[in-house]
Amino acid sequence: MDTLNTETPYPNTTKLKDQEKDISTMDDYVDEEELCPIEEVRLTVANTDDPSLPIWTFRMWFLGLLSCALLSFLDQFFAYRTEPLIITQITVQVATLPIGRFMASVLPQTKFRIPGFGSRTFSFNPGPFNIKEHVLISIFANAGSAFGSGSAYAVGIVTIIKAFYRRKISFFAGWLLITTTQVLGYGWAGLLRKYVVEPAHMWWPATLVQVSLFRALHEHEKHEKQRMSRAKFFLIALICSFSWYLVPGYLFTTLTSISWVCWIFSKSVTAQQIGSGMRGLGLGSLTLDWSAVASFLFSPLISPFFSIVNVFAGYVSIVYIAIPIAYWGLDMYSATRFPIFSSHLFTAQGQKYNISAIVNDKFEISLAKYEEQGRIHLSMFFALTYGFGFATIASTLTHVALFYGREIYDRYHASYKGKEDIHTKLMKRYKDIPSWWFYILLGLTLAVSLALCIFLNDQVQMPWWGLLFAAVMAFTFTLPISIITATTNQTPGLNIITEYAMGLIYPGRPIANVCFKTYGFMSMAQAVSFLSDFKLGHYMKIPPRSMFLVQFIGTVLAGTINLAVAWWLLDSIKNICQDDLLPTDSPWTCPGDRVFFDASVIWGLVGPKRIFGTLGNYKAMNFFFLGGAIGPVIVWLLHKAFPKQSWIPLINLPVLLGATGMMPPATAVNYNAWIIVGTIFNFFIFRYRKQWWQRYNYILSAALDAGVAFMGVLLYFSVGMEGKGLTWWGTDGEHCPLATCPTAKGIVVDGCPVN
Repeated sequence: MDTLNTETPYPNTTKLKDQEKDISTMDDYVDEEELCPIEEVRLTVANTDDPSLPIWTFRMWFLGLLSCALLSFLDQFFAYRTEPLIITQITVQVATLPIGRFMASVLPQTKFRIPGFGSRTFSFNPGPFNIKEHVLISIFANAGSAFGSGSAYAVGIVTIIKAFYRRKISFFAGWLLITTTQVLGYGWAGLLRKYVVEPAHMWWPATLVQVSLFRALHEHEKHEKQRMSRAKFFLIALICSFSWYLVPGYLFTTLTSISWVCWIFSKSVTAQQIGSGMRGLGLGSLTLDWSAVASFLFSPLISPFFSIVNVFAGYVSIVYIAIPIAYWGLDMYSATRFPIFSSHLFTAQGQKYNISAIVNDKFEISLAKYEEQGRIHLSMFFALTYGFGFATIASTLTHVALFYGREIYDRYHASYKGKEDIHTKLMKRYKDIPSWWFYILLGLTLAVSLALCIFLNDQVQMPWWGLLFAAVMAFTFTLPISIITATTNQTPGLNIITEYAMGLIYPGRPIANVCFKTYGFMSMAQAVSFLSDFKLGHYMKIPPRSMFLVQFIGTVLAGTINLAVAWWLLDSIKNICQDDLLPTDSPWTCPGDRVFFDASVIWGLVGPKRIFGTLGNYKAMNFFFLGGAIGPVIVWLLHKAFPKQSWIPLINLPVLLGATGMMPPATAVNYNAWIIVGTIFNFFIFRYRKQWWQRYNYILSAALDAGVAFMGVLLYFSVGMEGKGLTWWGTDGEHCPLATCPTAKGIVVDGCPVN
């Protein structure tokens, strides 16, 4: 049961103990020609391997499957909440180390045989908990968190059908949709490994963070007795986080968004628009709720400071300069008729658009009803979000081409001409994955997807040719985007491109559009994430077959649990996702799914021609594509004209323009808190208390995430399911009721003063 891995023999206990020593001393002398040509890799990744370390151990399977199941449950559970905390693999990476070592100390070491396996011996405990087991457990966890996305993307389709459109989809159709969209890209990704995983020049910068953390966790530290152990620190921080979340999570929910400007100016619409952290620009708004800090943008403790600075610059430029000018200064698109910040859709009179009224019995648009209500209008922030999204896509392509084009070209060609580096040579000792595994996976997934589109078309709407078009689009972009990610750490997305294309080709069908987007966008994204994990396994010397099986099993398990949790919550929580019908302190507002629903209306039901085309109000937004493409050209020309100015190439327009890409559903208080906390830990503590940061920073992040997650679930099962809540000033929202009001004269909205 323990070492079911045919690729590794039973380990030598002495070697295992040596492996737990300071790993930095393991780098034997390597021929200069075999060293990796990338300096960052040479400084981070060990040049040695111990193939005798057991991998398919009972500990790995138990902790891996448990981590995958737990993360997929928790991430989907929190996905519907106003502050949708996403627990990533780093939490598991940190938490499972002491658990793995504990299991190694208590499990019996008795060897036994299993009938049918010949003379092979097995054990529940083959020796000390080792780094390779730990890597595979983290890969399981990464699949459980949908590679950091929280939950499977296609769950959003099930959610909008059941909670927003109030239509039906079967559990079986939902499961097929989720499973096929998650694994379709794995088929062709596996065939591309030799181009973007094995070559040394395809170095995948993001994986080095994981490699560094693994090595830091497994090396024996000096002066261990003089400082608190990581395990003890993690336990203390976990208990504190768990206990504190009872306050903002139940007793005093107003602490989630402390919008003090609204409290001072309780009768001013403009002041509340400026000061509201959840429905406005959030000037001065703060939070004492870790879920608000880490929602949407992930934990700020794991984001490098230069990234925080870029996000801060873009955030300030868009939220505090562009939006006020467009809303109050220019009144663009009659912006003052609508809230300044909202993901809802509106009529010309400032009322919320009745989407259900324009959907006919065939789940398609009723043009007569649409003409009756009139064109769809967006809040100023929502409209500019799409504009900056267009600019970000275009600027990413131009920026990468100009600033990294030569590097990508040289490294891609070097990957063919260059010799194998030490890491690729060390991996040759393990059995590779036969190509037919991937051909079968690709063929089977495509066949099941086609069957879904043909036989269950009444539930998914997408025609069979739409699936093939999406698959071809995703396959075409996988290799170039993988190369871009592997060399620059930037990953252009296809979500807007796919929904725009399908909206033009096949308008009037909302579910067909989101299905096309999911197959086109997520298949490519999953393929890139799959390859990134394979590169991590490459650096950590994990047998390829073990990597593939863990990724595949984890993905299917996580998608199944995601759907089961979503189905349970959608059926058990009254008015879930309907923020107009929920109590003011209800956390079940589904902000991410609200935006996903709006996208299905904009791109699918109504179609881009009636929003961003000649029949809509926002056709000028298409110029953002042009502006985004030209921007990096100007920066590049300035860099060439003034090469001594080292700050010019640091202007990263894709990051600046995409800084608020998560808004909505993210809000100003999320960004404020994320920037402040990130600056404290990754600038001040990193600079002035570097040893503490190096030892405890990631541990603290993992503990804060885990504590909030466990208390959130406990609160739901103990008081949430029974509807037991507190009613007082501290549980009545952020107290900015006028933040959602329009300021234009003559617009009448319930609960708002008339100007």
